[in-house]
Amino acid sequence: MRATFMYGPGDVRVEDVPDPVIVEPTDAVVRITLACVCGSDLHPYHSMDKSDQGAPMGHEFLGVVEETGSEVRGLKRGDFVVSPFAYADNTCPICRDGFHTACPHGGWYGAGGVGGAQAEAVRVPQADGTLVKIPADVDKALLPSLLALSDVYLTGHHAAHMGRVEPGKTVTVIGDGAVGLSAVLAARRMGAEKIILMGRHTSRTDLGREWGATDVVAERGEEGISKVKDLTGGEGSHVVLEAVGLMPAYEQAYGVVRPGGVISRVGVPQYEEAPVGFGSLFGKNAQLAGGPAPVRAYLEPAIADVLAGRIDPGRVFDAEVPLDRVADAYKAMDDRSRLKVLVRP
Repeated sequence: MRATFMYGPGDVRVEDVPDPVIVEPTDAVVRITLACVCGSDLHPYHSMDKSDQGAPMGHEFLGVVEETGSEVRGLKRGDFVVSPFAYADNTCPICRDGFHTACPHGGWYGAGGVGGAQAEAVRVPQADGTLVKIPADVDKALLPSLLALSDVYLTGHHAAHMGRVEPGKTVTVIGDGAVGLSAVLAARRMGAEKIILMGRHTSRTDLGREWGATDVVAERGEEGISKVKDLTGGEGSHVVLEAVGLMPAYEQAYGVVRPGGVISRVGVPQYEEAPVGFGSLFGKNAQLAGGPAPVRAYLEPAIADVLAGRIDPGRVFDAEVPLDRVADAYKAMDDRSRLKVLVRP
């Protein structure tokens, strides 16, 4: 089969590799029908150390079950499924608490001997706990929105959930990528009164306005912080949803958060050390929340919302490529000419 690998900054290749096989009795093999490139894939695209052995890429997919291990009970060959971006058993105490991305029996696609999802097929560990069936006869027009549930929309939802967004709250979303826009949509659905989107790409912020942003702030740094303060009567935002993962975005977050407010981060942090002292969080009694979204915890109700037409998160996809041209998708997302690109094996 064909699969995508990254060998270093900007070096994305599609190669022929052996088909995945069942390794553990809890595995399934899924033939991928639709995948995509994630904004988090651009971090290694910029900074990955060059390697002679490529890293498997991709963690978002819809597909059809081809084979199941002997201990898989809830799935069978031919089932149409969506997968969260991380696998988990969905039964352990951590999963029952709703934090599947920390499951002691879980892990990540593209790591630990598990292939990536920008491929024709993938082995799914902990298949019963990970994969969720969707109707085989679903309207094909809904497939992008169902795919968006594997990561970006439910990552935005997780940001809003961990930030405790509720009616009457003012929310600032930092980042106009697919996750940031999804966070706007989620915040609106949770009843936020004012939603300020910090982003400067008009084609994206226009969608943000459609999804509920009441204001857009294109400025960055101190100028952007000042603008948000002006929009909030000098008080700042009750909730800040940070969807970038870079230090300037974190600095903006603690600059605009209201005293007693919450910063909820879902952009994968590209740093380990960050200010938490008096001038950033402590002096404001501000709280820091967020983390990798436990998509599996939210999947079933989100699928129902898509099928019922209550949400259309697939609008974040603005281009599509065949698998052989996945490198073009990375380039287009990196130069910001595309927001998020579908990949069809």
